[in-house]
Amino acid sequence: MNNSQLNHRDLYRLPWTLPDNAISWLEPTAMCNLACDGCYRENIKDSHLSVKEVKHHLDVFQKLRNTDCISIAGGDPLLYPDLIEIVADIKNRGLKPIINTNGKALTMELLRDLKKAGVFGFTFHVDSKQGRGNEWKGKNEIELLDLRLQYAKMLAEVGGISCSFNSTVYEDNLQYVPEMINWAHKHIDIVHTMVFICFRHVIPNMPFDWYAGGNKVEWDKIMYHSDKKRDVEILSTDVLAKVRERFPDFTPAAYLNGTVKADTFKWLITERVGTKDKIYGYLGPKFMELMMTVHHFFKGTYISYASPSLTKKGRSTLLLLWPFDQKLRKALGNFIKNPLNIFKQTHLQSILFIQPVDFTEKGEQNMCDGCPDITVHKDELIWSCRMEEQKQYNTWLRTVPKN
Repeated sequence: MNNSQLNHRDLYRLPWTLPDNAISWLEPTAMCNLACDGCYRENIKDSHLSVKEVKHHLDVFQKLRNTDCISIAGGDPLLYPDLIEIVADIKNRGLKPIINTNGKALTMELLRDLKKAGVFGFTFHVDSKQGRGNEWKGKNEIELLDLRLQYAKMLAEVGGISCSFNSTVYEDNLQYVPEMINWAHKHIDIVHTMVFICFRHVIPNMPFDWYAGGNKVEWDKIMYHSDKKRDVEILSTDVLAKVRERFPDFTPAAYLNGTVKADTFKWLITERVGTKDKIYGYLGPKFMELMMTVHHFFKGTYISYASPSLTKKGRSTLLLLWPFDQKLRKALGNFIKNPLNIFKQTHLQSILFIQPVDFTEKGEQNMCDGCPDITVHKDELIWSCRMEEQKQYNTWLRTVPKN
């Protein structure tokens, strides 16, 4: 899909920056119990940071970066032995603790303990290229919907916890994205966000040489590489085009641009409102601007994850905020066609497409401007998706066109 089919000036540019953002990324461990294709973190056994080190990272965040939530990732954070203490500490700092996990180690007992500690939400990474065993081995994205539903129902049973899912989009599972979004609609009461991340890897025969400072680096020595040619150029707009084949009215509201190319959609966010039976419409850029501005004015931060109690306010959103947003007025028109809808529980749901690093012909690396997934390394804020470069080479790798 050509970017000209979606004009970034018609959308709300999220106001997130390096020092003032909605999200920050904490990695207490690099250890994981799965081997996801495309993972950009080296899986290291017994790599847990001490509690003191983790809390120091939080101190660095609070010194350098205003944030609404802390995404606890890794590795898989459920393997970190002091996770409950870290969740409680984040909560005590006035931040939202979000656990990014594959879910494999989650039990109801652990979930209840995390709820008591103050966990705000979970983002479950579930897709078909994680090396899951048992009954999930070899399952495609549609067959894995049952696993996603298991996790969503676990959170719903405990109650009051935000539920999100993310999946990596490859050339062979892009076809399933529309049905996954349709599934999310059917469970809009307990699934609050769906995230789709375009696959990126270093592959053979890319038109660049790689350098760490002045030293050339062989492409196959970079941690995140594939030995065979694969499609690493899927765009967020490609995902949008696939979704619109089934849902023509699917309309994004907000975005983050690239650090090099202003008209690229590195984060592309769609907000919709409806019941389990019907989507009434999509919320527009003015709604997104209102939410960000009001939250920052009263809370001092840009909002990221919304609580289940807030996502249940779809009806109130339609009835109270329609004067401020054209798309919202259209959704309200669909809502009031049936007067009985006023008695139905109506929900808000977010759909997010993420387009990681891509390259210009000059070799420039187009990153996410105002990246939310910033982490701490050696007391500095860095891109979490490229931390292995800093660990291995103590610098960012440069790409230089061949010849």
